[in-house]
Amino acid sequence: MSKYDLALDRCFSALGDPTRRTILQRLARGNATVSELAAPHDMALPSFMEHLKKLEAAGLVTSQKQGRTRVCALSPDAFGPAKDWLSEQSAIWEARLDRFDEYVTHLTQERSK
Repeated sequence: MSKYDLALDRCFSALGDPTRRTILQRLARGNATVSELAAPHDMALPSFMEHLKKLEAAGLVTSQKQGRTRVCALSPDAFGPAKDWLSEQSAIWEARLDRFDEYVTHLTQERSK
C-alpha cells in the first residue's frame, strides 16, 4: 500500500463519523479551541479528544497549544487526497457512461435500419 493510499484511507475513515464531520464544518468557519469544539457534543472530553486525534492523524486538522488552551484549525488543502481520488473516479465513470451511451446509440441506429 502506498503512502497516498494510507492518507486516503485515513481521510475517508475520519470523514466516516458524524461527530468528526461536525468538527470539520465548525473549523471551516475558523479556528476554535478544544473547549469550543467539544461544547455542542454530549460526550466526555477524553472521548472527544479521540475524535480530534483521528482528524489530526488524517491530516485534516492541526492543533497547537496557546498558553493553557489548545487551538485547532482546518489543515490547508485538508481534503486534497479525497478530492483528487473522487475526481479520478468521476472521470472514470463519466468515460464509461459515455462509451455505454455510444454503444446504445449505435445499437439503436442498427435496429432502425
